Parts: sequence; C-alpha cells; structure tokens
Amino acid sequence: MLLRLLIALCAAIATLSPGNAQGPTSHIAAEMAVRVSDPRPGAGTRIGITMTPQSGWHAYWQNPGDSGLPPEVTWTLPEGVTISALEHPAPSLLTLGGLASYVHEGRFTLLAHLRVDSSVPSGTPLPVRGALTWLACSDSLCVPERANLAIDLVAGDASSIGKNADLLRRGEAVLPRPAKGQMRVTREQDRWEFRIDPEAGIDRGKVRLYPATEGWFSADARQRVGVSGDQLLISVAASGSAPAGTFKGVLSDGRRAVVVQARTGIDAGTAKAPLPQVKSVGETIAATAPTAPAQTTAEAVSDVRQDEAPSVALALIGALIGGLLLNLMPCVFPILSLKALSLARSGADQRAARIEGIAYVGGSVLATTALGAVLLGARAMGHEIGWSFQLQDPRIILALAILALGIALNLAGLFEVHGPSMSGGWLSRRDWVGAFGTGLLAAVIATPCSGPFMGVALGAALLLPAPAALAIFAGLGLGMALPFLLIAFVPRLQRLLPKPGSWMADLRRILAIPMLLTALGLAWVLGRQVGVTGMVLGLALATLAAIGLWWVGIRQHRGKRVAIALVPVGAAFFATAVIELPAASAAAASTELATETFSEKRYAELRAAGTPVFVDMTADWCLICQVNQRVAIDRPATQQAFRAAGVVTLIGDWTRGDPAITRFLASKGRNSIPYYLYTDASGRTEELPQVLTSDLLVKLVSAEP
Repeated sequence: MLLRLLIALCAAIATLSPGNAQGPTSHIAAEMAVRVSDPRPGAGTRIGITMTPQSGWHAYWQNPGDSGLPPEVTWTLPEGVTISALEHPAPSLLTLGGLASYVHEGRFTLLAHLRVDSSVPSGTPLPVRGALTWLACSDSLCVPERANLAIDLVAGDASSIGKNADLLRRGEAVLPRPAKGQMRVTREQDRWEFRIDPEAGIDRGKVRLYPATEGWFSADARQRVGVSGDQLLISVAASGSAPAGTFKGVLSDGRRAVVVQARTGIDAGTAKAPLPQVKSVGETIAATAPTAPAQTTAEAVSDVRQDEAPSVALALIGALIGGLLLNLMPCVFPILSLKALSLARSGADQRAARIEGIAYVGGSVLATTALGAVLLGARAMGHEIGWSFQLQDPRIILALAILALGIALNLAGLFEVHGPSMSGGWLSRRDWVGAFGTGLLAAVIATPCSGPFMGVALGAALLLPAPAALAIFAGLGLGMALPFLLIAFVPRLQRLLPKPGSWMADLRRILAIPMLLTALGLAWVLGRQVGVTGMVLGLALATLAAIGLWWVGIRQHRGKRVAIALVPVGAAFFATAVIELPAASAAAASTELATETFSEKRYAELRAAGTPVFVDMTADWCLICQVNQRVAIDRPATQQAFRAAGVVTLIGDWTRGDPAITRFLASKGRNSIPYYLYTDASGRTEELPQVLTSDLLVKLVSAEP
C-alpha cells in the first residue's frame, strides 16, 4: 500500500476542481451503464460504470496492492433508491519500480445493484448522479482523475433497455462468480495455506489468488501452487499478524475468475480426513511431503490466538519500557521529581501514599488511552493520522507552550494555585486529586514523539483489534507512571529519598528551568510550523498569559481575589483555540548532501536506479529526531560517508501532518516517529533503530552489499 501517499492529497484536490464532467485530458474515460431505464419498484436493476483507459494506462482494483488508489464513487440518489458497493472484475498483477500492484488494464466495468423501494410510485423520475474519482497511471506517471456521471431513470415495469446495456452485459460476463466449492485458510508459521475445491475451467498452471483487502500478504509475494488430494493448495508468505475475520478474494487464471472466502483457520466445509500428499503445479511447492491432518474449528482458533499472543505481549512490553523512558524528558522529570519528593513529607502514611500512586497511574493511563482511542477512531473513519497527531496542529503546540510557561512560572514562585490546577500547586498537593491531575498532565506533555521501544509497540497497535490496541496505549501510560507507583508502594524506596526541608523550595525553583526550556522548545517548533510571523503572534499570546499570571501573584501577595487577573490567561487560551496561524514558507533545501523531499514515487525511482537511499521520517516537535539529527546525521563523518557512497536522503517532514507519510509508516507497521530506513544499491532494505549514532550510519553505508 505504498504509492498512495502524495497521490491521496492530489486526488482530493482534483475532486474539488471546478467542472461538471471529466476533463478533456483524462487518460481513462468513464460512462454510466444500466440494464433497464425503468426499474421496477420493489426490485431494481443492474448499474455499472464502464472505464476505458488509453493505451499504456491502467486503473486499480479494490485492493490496489503496494501502490495506487481504487476508483471511488459518491452517489447522489433520489429518495427510495439505494446502490450497493461496486463490484470489480478480476485484476492482473503489475510490477513497476519494485512495487507490485493489482490493476485493471483495458476496458473494464464496475458493477452494482440499484434498488428501488416498493413505496416509490410508478412513473416517478429517478435521477442518479455519481461523483467518480480514480487514479490513472502509466509506467512513468500517475494522474488523479474524476468524472461526474448522470443517468435519468423512471420507476416502471423494467421493460425498457437501458443506456449502454451492451457494455453492462459484457462487464457482467467477466465478473468473478461465487465459487461452487469450499475453501479453507490456515496459518502455518509464517505462511498462509489456502485449500480450495477445484473449479471447472480454471487453469491451475496460471492461477493466482488476489486478496480483496490488505494485510494478508504482499502483492509481490511468490505464490506456490500445488495439489493437495482433490484440492488446490496455494501457499504464500504472510504479512505481519494474522488479520481477524473472513478472508475474501478472487481466484483467477487470467480468463476465468471466482470469488472465494473462508474464516481464518476455519474450514468452510466439513473437516476432512488427513490430507494426501501434495503434488506441485505451476510454481513448485515442496516435494511430496505428507501434510498434517485437518484441524477442527476449535483447534484452528486456538492456533490463531497462540500466533497473536506473543506479538501482543511483546508490543505491551515495548510500550511499558517506552513509557518508562519518557520520564527522562525535560518536561516530565520535574513533575515526577516533585511528586516523588512530596511522598517523603509524610512517609509514614502508607495508605495515603498508595492512594496517590494509584491515582497518578489512573491519570497517566487515562491520558494515553484516550489519545489512543481518538487515534484509532479517526483512522477507522478514514483519517490518516499517527501517534502525536495532536502536535501536528500549531494551535496545540501554542497551547502546550503557554501551559509549560505557566508551570515554569509557578515552580519559580511567581504565583500559587490552590486546589486542582495544572501547575506546581497541584504537583505538591497531597491527595488523590492532585496525583490524578499530575499523571494526566505528565502523559499529555510527554508524548510528542516515540522513543526507544515505543515505535514497534505503537505500530503493532495498528494491526491489532481495538481492545488489544487500547491495551498497548494503556501500557504506555502505565510505563510512565511506574516509577511513582513503585515509590508509593515500596517504603524502602521512600526511605531512600532525601528528608524534607527548606531545600525543597530551592529545588522547586531549579526545576522551573527545564520547564522554561520546554516552553522555549515548543516556541521554536511553532516557528518552524507557522514561520516568524506566526511565532511572534504565539509569543504575544504567551506574554499575555504570563502577564495575567504575574498579576495573579501580585493579588495573592496582597490577599485579594484573583478572578479578575485570570482574564488575560483565559483570553490567551481562547485566542489560541480560534486563531488561524499562517503557514511557514518553504525552507531552502540543504545543498551539502543529496537531500530531497520524500515521496513514494521518488523512493521507488531511486531504488529502481540502484541508488542508495536513506529515508528520514522526522518532525520539528520530535525531541529524539532532533537529537539524532545533530549527533548522528549531521556529523561530518556521516556526511562524508554518505557523499562517498552516493546516498540520497529522502526527508519526510511530519511536523504538520502528512497523510502520505502516515500511510507509508503504516505500511511499515509504524504510526510514530522517528523512523529510519536504508536501502543500498543492491536493493537490500534495513530498518534502523530509533536512536542513531554516527558510527552506525558510517558502517551502514560503507559496508559492501
């Protein structure tokens, strides 16, 4: 699923372009077809869209494979009329630039069923409109195209032949038919095995299985075809974790095609006796080794669960360790330190300490789980976002900068906040409310990017069912809260903390420094996102909030009510929420190294040309990304090695979000950054760790393929 990167945005822009029909330069023509023009109420008619590519151009199947976008249509229908999902003819496999895709070459028809409700009176006009978008590609170019289709029907007795009915009949003739036999799908270690009852007329020597949805196996994966008893056996390397639910696909030999489906690990028919030996057909499978007996349903389900369990457990461990390491971030360490030291003030009260520890865990877990739930929900609705999606909005960055500044001023003693607040007053508050709020705050401001162990864990969450994915996000919050939880529940650790005293007031002011640096860092990120003008506007709002907090401190010192002084603070946050910050102007590309902006197409071109490629997925708000840039990537030794090896660096900037980068990360099982990928001149690809060193990069590009 890869070349659908920049293309997705281009397709959206093309959809919004003016015009009522497809442009004169369209490389694929589209026209509506219908079986009858007067469909009967209570029944309906077949409807289709016939697409005719120019020579050398193609469109994509419902599952496009490694690249491309399938045709999509948005219907505008009269009341009482519904249209089913589009049905595709069987695709063919096309490999270009190292990417394998499922495509339609030559004229093809997308079919659906139009139904007219029985309540629609005969003679009622039925105008049917469709906004169709698709991606037209040749061997060297992809163009998002669109067409506004229209056909006028009338409710009647289904006696009038419809528009382009002959095209519709041809399309129906090649549409894959439901398989007459049964299919069984099992997971054998790292391979899928599909056992399919024979179909009359299918050439087993040319047959190929096309999955209707992504996630089962790569489009370019070699399919080994053989015969197991009286069944066709197709074995193919699996992609990642086993998908849940039902496999559905098309089995085709290029002339005939059938639709096949079965639940994962479950025999769609009756469990059979031990399968006979396998005889090879087409691409040879292993020689005639006996196969294991067919599994029962219960055994198959058990195998799938055992297959998934280790991956969930490892991802959860990675999330715990990654969350634990987040405590070392400069914006979290002061909060954790003050909360830990607050336990030392009354260390004998073990019950109160444990309540605080549990509440702190609750706040931290709630924050990370809520962020994870929003991420999963948004992705389910079709939005291409990943971890730290909230930081891709400059208004969130500005709000966090003002918040960090407020915490720094509070720690410095400029003002105090009594009761629940996201400040030092809450940090030192000894009750469950203060601990819960502090855990919540720490988790929110500590997740601008993924650290070591987190990338794989959060990427696994994309492939797991929602409950397991939410457990990964909860594990991240638990890992963050783990140090405070241990201190709260282990008296020996509490006794290791220094005795309370006046020095704690000095420490609190010292800890204001990293919080102030955090605010400055966020201001720098804001400037990178929205430019100098936007940063100045953001600093003005932060200054307004700081003046308000200073006024709060003055009124507190004089014993007066502080409500009026909070007006500037509220005004700053309100303006942050509603203001439209300008976009930053594009920065000039570095000329020191061969550096280009990442795109899937460019990556494929460089790989096809045998050029070494270093892919750097980064963002200005990602602390680890910036550290890696300075201590590893920008080092003179690294730059010299890259130049000597002719490495081209493709930089994917995720600072303000980019659906193309999000989909590329998802295709690699990730939803967070930093992410680094190196492909050498021979095409060998290697994922790099999230913490880089100059020596690692130098050895990598200097090694012989």
